[in-house]
Amino acid sequence: MTAARTTSADRPQPGLRERKKIKTRQAIRAATFALIEEQGYDATTVEQIAARAEVSPSTVLRYFPAKEDIVVTDEWAPVMPAELRGRPEDEPWAAVLRHVVHTALDLSLAEEPEVLRLRTRLGVEVPAVRARMMERTATTGRLLREALAERSGLDPDGLELRVFAMSVMGGLLEASHYWAETGHREDIRVLVDRALDVLEHGLPAGKP
Repeated sequence: MTAARTTSADRPQPGLRERKKIKTRQAIRAATFALIEEQGYDATTVEQIAARAEVSPSTVLRYFPAKEDIVVTDEWAPVMPAELRGRPEDEPWAAVLRHVVHTALDLSLAEEPEVLRLRTRLGVEVPAVRARMMERTATTGRLLREALAERSGLDPDGLELRVFAMSVMGGLLEASHYWAETGHREDIRVLVDRALDVLEHGLPAGKP
């Protein structure tokens, strides 16, 4: 027995109000990254972001409580749990994880590859951004383990599922840090696969 596969065409499309929210959120993010590229993270203020995005500072803070949130928030965090729920029930865990992670990563790269590079660089260079990234990773990890619980029948608050979900998220976060620390020279997809290999098979053999 397999679960029904959902596609973007199958999912409900957002209404006018939600589309306006998405457009405003995207404008704020675009303004933020443009300003950071021009003058650096620390020099960029909420007031400047608001002026560039043509909204009020209060609107910026309504969508993003802090400047770090603008940097670390993307549109693809819900993709992993949603994709996981759509995979066949008899598909091996390793294949499920690779599909789910690759889908989210490919969407992000297709839409905004330069933003992804900038975000990962800021996550290495700016302590406040790095700390918020870890918080967001924990939040996405909770969403992931809820989806995993539905699939496996395990307790979403049980230790085993918590460890598994956060191992996945922590591995992905470290892959992104490594990518930025090495100047984005390697293919992030390859690095992500290496991280998933460690989770699946353990550490490679070291020197005798």
